[in-house]
Amino acid sequence: MFGKFGDMLGKINEIKQKVEEIKTKLESSTVQASSATGDVKITMNGNRKVKQLSIAPSLQSASKEELERQLMAVFNQAVEAAEKLSAEEMKKVAGGLIPPGLL
Repeated sequence: MFGKFGDMLGKINEIKQKVEEIKTKLESSTVQASSATGDVKITMNGNRKVKQLSIAPSLQSASKEELERQLMAVFNQAVEAAEKLSAEEMKKVAGGLIPPGLL
């Protein structure tokens, strides 16, 4: 009985180690998103941390509302791309053992 339990604990520890390795990999992986006009660009790592934000000079004189609208849209695109990257990497580790959304 302890043999199977020990095997399970070993597998869990192996998965935890791989998850930590992926988190480290995601820290150095980046995704980019930009507005349709290219006036706003965001670079984010796979752990969903903004690494770079660029606003074109032409947009800096635009209305506050327009700037906010474009920033929100581009930020949301970047978050979605980072989440997709993270999910793809975690699926490689989980191998179907961990339910989606648990990590």
